[in-house]
Amino acid sequence: MLAEKGLELIRELQRTVDGSLSPYNEDKARQILEEMKALFDQNQKDVSATVAGESGLFSGVQLRHSALERNKRCLLAYLFNRIEHIKKMRWEFGSVLPADVKFNMCEQEVQWFGKYNKMLASYMRSIGGEGGLDLTQDLKPPKTLYIEVRCLMDHGEFETQDGNILVLKKNSQHFLLRSECEHLIRQGILEHIVQG
Repeated sequence: MLAEKGLELIRELQRTVDGSLSPYNEDKARQILEEMKALFDQNQKDVSATVAGESGLFSGVQLRHSALERNKRCLLAYLFNRIEHIKKMRWEFGSVLPADVKFNMCEQEVQWFGKYNKMLASYMRSIGGEGGLDLTQDLKPPKTLYIEVRCLMDHGEFETQDGNILVLKKNSQHFLLRSECEHLIRQGILEHIVQG
């Protein structure tokens, strides 16, 4: 059936669980591109035959062209949604993605992520004065500057902005600047202890 593989790719995108990235389906994308090439080649032959005087091929050309357009839209929607998801993960996890997420990305997505990281870092250095401004911190406005955190795993030494060295051991509790530990909270190394 024409353009069926493109629809399967979109269905696969919809089945993806929120917060995760399914493996890039290179096989399906290649099959869609091969189908598009075959449809285009057949259209080229029929258009040439029509110019040469044959009639009755126009409806076939229109049908194949519609299938080509549908495949193109499905493939672009798949790629766009993956990139948007990867961009969102950059803001959630920071400049280093979890290994399982990176494993599910194709080489071009990994390259895109690296370039996006560099552009975002360059922009953040250029705004907010001398030291720049980290836009990825405080995604929600903080109620207080300092928060109490508990270490969920052994992480080793951590240097605070004022030069103090803390050893982050499992189950240890610390009172830190929110801006210093927000990335560690998003990575699952620390958890914010909410006083109830």
